[in-house]
Amino acid sequence: MKQNFTVRKGALDGVEAFLKVAQHRNFRRAAAELGVTPSAVGQAVRALEARVGATLFTRTTRSVGLTEAGERFLSRARPAFEELVAASADARDLGQRPEGLLRLSVPPSVIPILLEPLLASFSESYPDVEVEISANADRVDLAAGGFDAGIRMGQFIDADMVAVPLSPPFRLVVVGSPEYFAGHPRPLRLDDLRQQACVRLRRSNGALSTWSFEGQQGAIEIAVSGPFIANDFPTVLGAAVKGVGLAQVPEPVAADAIGAGKLLEVLAPFAPTAPGVFLYYPSRRQVLPKLRAFIDHAVSVARSPA
Repeated sequence: MKQNFTVRKGALDGVEAFLKVAQHRNFRRAAAELGVTPSAVGQAVRALEARVGATLFTRTTRSVGLTEAGERFLSRARPAFEELVAASADARDLGQRPEGLLRLSVPPSVIPILLEPLLASFSESYPDVEVEISANADRVDLAAGGFDAGIRMGQFIDADMVAVPLSPPFRLVVVGSPEYFAGHPRPLRLDDLRQQACVRLRRSNGALSTWSFEGQQGAIEIAVSGPFIANDFPTVLGAAVKGVGLAQVPEPVAADAIGAGKLLEVLAPFAPTAPGVFLYYPSRRQVLPKLRAFIDHAVSVARSPA
């Protein structure tokens, strides 16, 4: 199938040679600056003139001048070529040192637990990198969304992604407020959940999430019911704190509320362990210095003693 080029293939060949000759009004000086022979410059300019369909230089044994077509070509080619050179330099800089905009897709629940502790120190260490956080509980296509990387719980990351652990494994805990338990008995067995009001989580694909547990026979999934549905853990946790119902959330998300006595854990013997939170991205070959710097910094902070 024939390809259609916005710019004809090879159309830029000879432009740099033309610009150097136009600058010096001399083929030999242009060749010396470019590090090639005068004949090579002459051939490049003649090939360019053939493609353009007009003579760009008037040549005599004593001097070189621009034709009217050459003047017009120069007026537009020079700024365009300078922009190309600048664009190449910018791209090269991004490939050599940490700078530019780093876009991350992150669940809201991760921001206060993992990101807030490291963003200030990362920005101080890498002032040329701007970090943009898109707080979204949905799974996103990183490439289509223009993201450099994402952060998710390990079980929700596709197998073809490169994943870097940012936290150790943690439990998924069932919690409820003292106010809720004032009117409801504490569940002791998994079957007791049938008589409980549960705050449920809706996944990005529209499905309601089941609750996961570990029993004597292995993993157990239970479809719970209740009066409230949310699509992110912070909202689910907030509803539980208000006494709306029980909630199953990652233990780090509930740790502060449990420590403050706002939530109580139940069904602890059945709590499963999740693999943890990971930073993920499509390919090792595509890692720019800005992302590599963020990965190294995040891992360093995660491994530092609290």
